[in-house]
Amino acid sequence: MVNLKAKPYCLCDEDIAWVEETIASMTDEEKVGQLFWQLTASQEEGYLKELMEKYHLGGCRYNGMPGAKVLEQNRILQKYAKIPVFIACNPEQGGNGVCVDGTFVSSQVKIGATRKPEYARAMGRISGAQIAATGCNMAFAPVADITYNWECEEVLSRAYGNDHALVAEMSQAYMDGIHETAGVASCAKHFPGNGQDYRDAHMSNNVNHFTLDKWMQTYGHVYKTLIDGGLDAIMGGHILMPEYMQELYPDITPEELRPATLCPEIMTGLLRDQLGFNGMVVTDASHMVGMTNQMKRAQMLPLAINAGCDMFLFFNDPDEDYSTMLEAYRSGVISRERMNEALQRILGLKAAMGLNKKAKEDLCPRAEDLNAVLHDPRFAAVPPAISKDALTLVKYKQKDVLPLSPEKTKRVMIVNVKGADGPMAALAAMAMGTGGAKKSPAEKLRDRLIEKGFDAFIYVSPLDKILADVKAGKPFNLNIYFAGKNAISEFVAGQDLVITLFNVANGHPAFGMSKGGGEIPWYVHELPVVGISVNKPTMLADCPMLQTYINTYDANDDTMDALVDALMTGPEAFKGTDPIDSYCGMIDTHM
Repeated sequence: MVNLKAKPYCLCDEDIAWVEETIASMTDEEKVGQLFWQLTASQEEGYLKELMEKYHLGGCRYNGMPGAKVLEQNRILQKYAKIPVFIACNPEQGGNGVCVDGTFVSSQVKIGATRKPEYARAMGRISGAQIAATGCNMAFAPVADITYNWECEEVLSRAYGNDHALVAEMSQAYMDGIHETAGVASCAKHFPGNGQDYRDAHMSNNVNHFTLDKWMQTYGHVYKTLIDGGLDAIMGGHILMPEYMQELYPDITPEELRPATLCPEIMTGLLRDQLGFNGMVVTDASHMVGMTNQMKRAQMLPLAINAGCDMFLFFNDPDEDYSTMLEAYRSGVISRERMNEALQRILGLKAAMGLNKKAKEDLCPRAEDLNAVLHDPRFAAVPPAISKDALTLVKYKQKDVLPLSPEKTKRVMIVNVKGADGPMAALAAMAMGTGGAKKSPAEKLRDRLIEKGFDAFIYVSPLDKILADVKAGKPFNLNIYFAGKNAISEFVAGQDLVITLFNVANGHPAFGMSKGGGEIPWYVHELPVVGISVNKPTMLADCPMLQTYINTYDANDDTMDALVDALMTGPEAFKGTDPIDSYCGMIDTHM
C-alpha cells in the first residue's frame, strides 16, 4: 500500500483528496498514459499537443538544446496536459544536462576525487535551479552506482567512486542540493546497482553478483541513505541479481532469471519490503537490450508494472506500446489494484512537488528570468574550485620529475593519445557543434606550457606523416612506419621530457604501434615521462610502465589551468584522492 502521508510525499489531507479524486475521474486511456514517459522528437506545438492529448503522458524527457527552447517546449507540454506532466533531464554533471547553455559543474568521479560532499551539494543546487528555470521538474540523478569493476565504462566517470560510504555521502549531498529548489524531484539510478559487469545494459545483459548480505552492506546502504533522506523516485536498472535470486530459490535456472525491472523479488521484495521505499519507480529506457532480450515486448511491458515499476521510460512505438498496455489493463493482466497503486505514487509525487496547486500558465517560470539563472556568477565559481581540488597524482615513482620548470626540462614533447572514435562520437560532435572547432586537450596543454616558458610541441606519429604525405600527393611510403626507427640517443636528444596525454573516452588507446616511435612510452627509463589522463581515469592498465601518472577527469579550460599550475608547483599541489582503483587491480601497474 502507498502511504501518501509518509516520505517522500508528506501530503496533507487536501492533497491526498486531489490524488484520489483525480484517479477516480480518469478514463482507462488516461490511466495507462500516466505510466509512460516519452523522449520528445520535436518541439513543434502540434506534435507536443498530440503527445499530451492522444497519449495522456505522465512524463517527458528531451535531448539537449538551448534553455530557451527547453522552456518553450515545456510551456507547450503543460498547456495541453490534463494532469501536470513530469519533465525530466539528466543533470549528472550539472546544468549542462538540463540545456546546452547550462552550467557544467563536474563529473561525479571528479567530485569523488575531492572527497568534499559540499561540491556534490553545490552541483545539485545548481542543477535544481536550472531545472526549475527551464520549466523542468525532475532530475534523473544522482547516479548511485559503485565502480567495483574498472572496465565498467557505463558508470566509470558517472559514479562517485568504488567506496559505498563515499557514494552514499556524495549522493545524499547531491539530492539535498536538488531539494533546495522547491518543486524539483530527484530520481536516483540505477537500482539495484551497476558497476560490477563490464557490459552495458544498452547493448547486453548486466549482472550484479552480490549476495543479499553483501548487497545490503554496499548498494543497500547507498539506497537506504537516500530513502531515509527523502528520495523522491528511483530508476530501475535492467540488472540481473543471480546470487540473490539463488538464495531465494536454490533451484532457479539461468533461464528463469530476470533483470530487476521485470523481477518482483527485486523491485517489490527488495526495494519496497526490505528497504521500505515508498516513492515512485520508473524503469530505465525500455528499448535497452538488457530488457528487450528477455521476452516479447507485449509480455515485457505489463510484467514491468506487475513487478513493481510504476512508470516506463519511453515508448518504442507510441501506438503499439500504448495499445499493448491498454489491453493488458482492460483484460486484467494488470489489475485495478496494481494500476491504482502506481497512479497513487505518480500523482502523489506530482502533488508533493506542488504541481496540482499551480495554474497551467504558472507551471513554467518567466522567460525573462532564465538568463540570470543560467549565467549566475556564483555558479561559475564552482567548477574551477573542483578542478583544483580533484587533480589526482595516482602514481609517483620518479621523485625528481615534479615540479616542472623551463630551466630543468625546457623542451617538452606532448604525445596526444586518442581512443578509437566510433560513429556515435562523430554524431555527438556534430550535434554539439564541436566537430573539430575547439582546441584539443593536447593543444590546450601545449599553449599553456609555452606561456610558462617551455618549448612545448605535439608529437607527430609515423602514421600521421604517411597520411600527410599522401594528402600532399607524395608517394605512399610504408617504410616510414615499419623501418622509421631512430637511435635511442637521437630520440632522447629531441626533448627533455615527454607528457603522454590520454584523451580516451571509451575503450582503449588507439596506439599506432609505430615500432619504436613516440606514441607508446616505452622510453620511461630513457628520459622523464609524465602520463596524464584528461578523460577516462584507468589508463595505467594500458601503460603500466609509466612512473608518474595523473588523472584530471576532464580537459576543460579551468582544469588545464589548474593542471599546469600543479605541475609547476610540485606533488603537494595534487589534492585529489583516487576515487576508484586507478591501478585497475593489476600487479604490473604498481611496478
